[in-house]
Parts: sequence; C-alpha cells; structure tokens
Amino acid sequence: MAGKIISKFFDIDGGNTIDVYERHGGYQSIRRVLKKMAPGQVTDEVLKSNLRGLGGAGFPAGRKWSFIPKDSPKPKFLVVNADESEPGTFKDRYIMDRYTHGLFEGIMIASYAIGANKAFIYIRGEYVRQAENLVEQIKCAYDRGYLGKRIFGTNFNLDLVVHRGAGAYICGEETALLESLEGKKGWPRMKPPFPAIEGAFKCPTIVNNVETIAYVPTILQEGGEWFSELGSERNGGLKLYGVSGHVKKPGVYELPMGTSLREIIYEHAGGLQDGRKLKAVVPGGSSAPVLTADEIDVKMDYDSLAKIGSMLGSAGVIVMDDTTDIVRALYVVTRFYHHESCGQCTPCREGTGWAERILKRILDGNGRSVDIDNLLNIAGNIMGNTICPLGDAAALPLKSYLTKFRADFEAAVSDRNGVGKVADEPVSLLN
Repeated sequence: MAGKIISKFFDIDGGNTIDVYERHGGYQSIRRVLKKMAPGQVTDEVLKSNLRGLGGAGFPAGRKWSFIPKDSPKPKFLVVNADESEPGTFKDRYIMDRYTHGLFEGIMIASYAIGANKAFIYIRGEYVRQAENLVEQIKCAYDRGYLGKRIFGTNFNLDLVVHRGAGAYICGEETALLESLEGKKGWPRMKPPFPAIEGAFKCPTIVNNVETIAYVPTILQEGGEWFSELGSERNGGLKLYGVSGHVKKPGVYELPMGTSLREIIYEHAGGLQDGRKLKAVVPGGSSAPVLTADEIDVKMDYDSLAKIGSMLGSAGVIVMDDTTDIVRALYVVTRFYHHESCGQCTPCREGTGWAERILKRILDGNGRSVDIDNLLNIAGNIMGNTICPLGDAAALPLKSYLTKFRADFEAAVSDRNGVGKVADEPVSLLN
C-alpha cells in the first residue's frame, strides 16, 4: 500500500507537468471532493488520518483546520509555508520540484475545507528554480481552468499566488511569515490571537507546511483511516526523511511514520562512509537536540522522539561520524541562530551572540573550564523566554551537545592548544 504513495513522489515518469500528473490519477480527489463532499466532511477525513503538521510542530492538521470560525464575515486564507530554511532540511524542495501539481491539488482541497478563495505559497528567496517552476505550473493550471473562477465546473473559486521571501530563517515561523507576507518586517507576533482567528491581513488563516498539504489528495482518495494505519499510533501516514552528513547515500526517503532511526541510517541511507563509527545524529533539523550513537533505536515520530528528549522537527537527519569535531559542529549551529535571530527578544538576541563568542573562543584555543557551565546557563535563560521558538531552537542544541558530549568540550578547553586553562581566572561573557 505504501508504494502507491511513494510512486507519486518518486516514480512519475515523463516529467513534472499537469498532463503527466493527470495520467497518474491526479486531480481526481479534488473533483470528487467538490462534487460529493461538504467542507466539514473533508476536515473530518483529515482528522481521521492523524496527519500532523510536517513542518516541525506536529500539530494535527485537521484540528487546525477546524479552528477557522465558520461564522466570520471576513475572507479566509490558506498559506503554504515553503520557507524551508532549517539546516539539514530539503524535503519540501523535492516536493516542489517533483510533485508540483500534487501540492496544488492539496491546496485546492484544503482551501475548500476551510472556505478560502485565495491561497498563498510563501517560498524562501533562495529557492529560485522552485519559485519559477511554481509560477509556470500555476499558469498551466489557470489555463486548464483548474484555478480561478468556477474550478472544475463547480461554484468554487480559488486564486493561488506565489510570494517570495527575502532569505530570513525567522520567516519560517508562521506569524513572522504572515508579517512578511503583508509587506512588513518578519517579526513574530504575540499569540493569541492565533492565525486561525486573526492571521493574514487580520483575517482567519491556516498556515500549513508543503509536505502536510502534499499528502492531502491521497488521504481523500484512499481514506483517512487507511492513511492513519500506515504510520504509528497518533502519527499517521508516511514521512519524508531528508538524510545528510556522513552517510553513503544521502537523500530524501519516504517511509512509514515511526520507522526507526537505525533503519533509516543503515538500511536506506547505506550506513556510514568509509566504515567509520557513528558519533552523533541530529534527528530533526539543526534545532533538534542531538542524539548519541546509543540512542538511534528510536521510532522517528513526534511522540517517540519527545520521550527521549529530542524532536522529529522537520525530519532533517544529520549524521556525524567519529571524525566530527563536536565543538565546531555546535559553533556552526550557534553562529547560524545568532545570525538569524530577528532581535525582537532580548534573551535570544543577546544570548545567541554570547554563546557564539564563547564557542569561538574555545575553538581558538582560549577556552576556560567555566565556559561550559556558562553556555548551559545561557541556554537555560533563553529557553521559554522568547516570543517565538527560535530562542528554543538555539538553546536546545546548546544544552544537548554540552550535556551529551561534555567530555569533548572539557578536552577542548583544557588542551586544544596543549595549554591548560585556569578555572578561576576572570571571565566575561562578552569577549
């Protein structure tokens, strides 16, 4: 059964065109939905599927759709988050390249379910080829009468717009994305109100990830219960796992939700290069707490990873072998989050900068033993004290790398240059 979905993403022969998509059964689910189902029935089917938000948050998609107020006189919007900026993540790019019209069909179905007549795809500015492809394929859909007025000969109208971002990681957060979509600085909003009540242009809005929306046509075709049974408990369906790092076969793998991390690394990605030993794995993009080699017998779903103190996130699996300098790896991650902090919240704005400077000092051979506990203290003061999750995204790697690989950091501050460091010498966070 799973192969039927896998073939949609990976084995469509003939190119990524509207004709090829239709020859493989595309645009049949939306036709049936518009002619035979009420919007509430569509939402109920997605609820049955246990489809969770596949951008990282993991919130049940059907429940999110149900939050749209049915009696609101305001227009409703669907916004597809294609701002795939999490380091280690490249699954949405694959969908936009290879399954464009599947994404469009999912947008049509979701828009119908929530009562939206306008949808946006917010795509990161660096995805130039993908943005050009989306615009070209949207034109094809309009020319065919599949977008615009009275699509598929029904009374349902839908316009679809591509909006390019300007390369800010923060705009992957849904409220910062909405601010950017409105032409403002991409600063996260305070919640509540949540976007379903007051989102784009102060109207009810649903923001879903590309991958989440791309699975909707198959759910409506095969049924919510069928999709749910493909995954693990409370984590329905399949998942695109993007594997990178020190593996023989990096790439995107579509597997049942809950497939073990060991299986993904050693069976699908071919194991480690050059017979090296595994040292660490980031299971869900750079913000996910790192795992040691002893922790990879875990199901890759939201609940299982949460139980061991990590998270599935975007399912960007980054594999590190025993040649990896863990201190440098954490420095690279921390430097990224410092650079991408929007600066709105003091703990994130200042804390990420302090952490970057301390880690750079350690790498330069000038670390002190107190630096490790200072970094943990900084992480603790960032966690839970910011408007959006970027603060936590920076703090979680700090805490996990420093805790699980403390010996690496202790070695770095004591003998990176072969010179011992005095524990009680004056320390400043600012240099």
